[in-house]
Amino acid sequence: MSKELKITLKKSPIGRPSRQRDILRGMGLLKVNKMVVLKDCPEIRGMVNKVSHLVTCEEVEGAE
Repeated sequence: MSKELKITLKKSPIGRPSRQRDILRGMGLLKVNKMVVLKDCPEIRGMVNKVSHLVTCEEVEGAE
């Protein structure tokens, strides 16, 4: 069983720096309240930290 992160976009990226919009786009978060499940790795954790004021994140157990 691997760990995964459930990430939900809670605030709009409108008016945010392009760097933050690019990070959200890279995670697949294009619309408010959209949720994605991504593998828990240092790269994704870093992305979440950069936009933590726009998203909510929780750990879930992934089934393989």
